[in-house]
Amino acid sequence: MATPNSKMQYVDHRLAILTPAHSASQSASIIFGCMSYGSPDWRGQAWILPEKDGLEQIKIAYDAGINAFDTAAVYSDGVSEEILGKAIKEYKLPRDEIVVMTKVFGYSAWKKPKEDEEGARTHILDSVKDSLTRLQLKYIDLLQCHRFDNETPIEETMQALHDVVQAGYVRYIGMSSCWGWQLHAMQNHAIANKLTPFISAQNHYSLVYREEEREMFPTCKHFCLLDA
Repeated sequence: MATPNSKMQYVDHRLAILTPAHSASQSASIIFGCMSYGSPDWRGQAWILPEKDGLEQIKIAYDAGINAFDTAAVYSDGVSEEILGKAIKEYKLPRDEIVVMTKVFGYSAWKKPKEDEEGARTHILDSVKDSLTRLQLKYIDLLQCHRFDNETPIEETMQALHDVVQAGYVRYIGMSSCWGWQLHAMQNHAIANKLTPFISAQNHYSLVYREEEREMFPTCKHFCLLDA
């Protein structure tokens, strides 16, 4: 269980993630989502926009003062990451002035390896390396678990996330689309075992879906996490 003192150490992390390293820019209040960019052939999603539109809109967002961009390895099977990476390179967006977020899932709910003795650890490491290649970057500012992995022990997942941070591939880690108890269990394991803790939680929340107010928001407040 987190103590008051252990909670306080996450305040700096929480502020730092949206204030890029070596930058005097203000923390981002808007995170630009890139799920809409890629290929309409991905799962038959006709609303997905092609590369040209993605590049243009990312540039418009940056020029308007948005410095945080969120994507995922699974979006259009990686094409979304490629478009974001291309935009960063083509428009020469200063790396120390932007925050790049992407996501990974333990085994991957969509493509689980049949033979993998190291399970989630191997997948997370490989996925991060693949994401860096597609993004054309040396590190990811915030790596998020896209979903809670019911088939992999929390211990294995949190150790793998800690390892990619220690290796320099990732600056911070966060959670996405999970229940409050799942976030609580994962964060407590990280704290108790001196592993890299989550600094954020990204979940579905809107005027018509407010379930997060019941347990997720109090859990984030307890751990001083950023609600994205």
